[in-house]
Amino acid sequence: MSKTRIVLADDHPIVLDGLRNLVRAESDFDLVGEAASGLAALKLIREQRPDVAVLDISMPEVNGIVLTRRLTAELPGLRVLMLTLHEDRAYLNQAFEAGVRGYVLKRSAVENLVDAIRAVAVGGIYVDPAISGRALDGKRSRGASMQDNGAPALTEREAAVLKMAALGLTNKEIASRLDVGVKSVETYKARGLEKIGLRTRADLVRYASAQGWLEL
Repeated sequence: MSKTRIVLADDHPIVLDGLRNLVRAESDFDLVGEAASGLAALKLIREQRPDVAVLDISMPEVNGIVLTRRLTAELPGLRVLMLTLHEDRAYLNQAFEAGVRGYVLKRSAVENLVDAIRAVAVGGIYVDPAISGRALDGKRSRGASMQDNGAPALTEREAAVLKMAALGLTNKEIASRLDVGVKSVETYKARGLEKIGLRTRADLVRYASAQGWLEL
């Protein structure tokens, strides 16, 4: 079985040392490089083309959010996992809108980083359990309000499509799993998003987490 190739980027040597030890302890992980700044991480990731990049959200030269936007546009197959001290919803929103696939707090990295890497490596989404509920409170309340106001409930097929989309599957992959056409998937997705009042992928991920769709 091929190993998951990983790049780590953090400007704090002690943190980077801890991350290195976590990654090297897993037999299915291959640490292919480390960086201590945004520009160094950009150069390293372009050279190594890892499967997963673990980036500190606050780095000198180029921060993790800006770096993620550049990398996801340039390397669509890359899965970015954000490592951060920030626990408020604003940073979580920015991260997912930039294209990250995982968000892990530094204080819980020892417990959660390995699971998060494995989740995003196979196309999933990971939000640190310590903040998922708090970050999603507003979205959960909004969703309850929409249902109470008589918004149409999702059909089973619409919910299935949105769940798989939130987990990172492409329309083609969803179509294959459901044995329907790609156009049908697009229709189910558009109809479902309209019903629950969501627009962006980040909104969908937060809604999916609130519904328990992303539990690993």
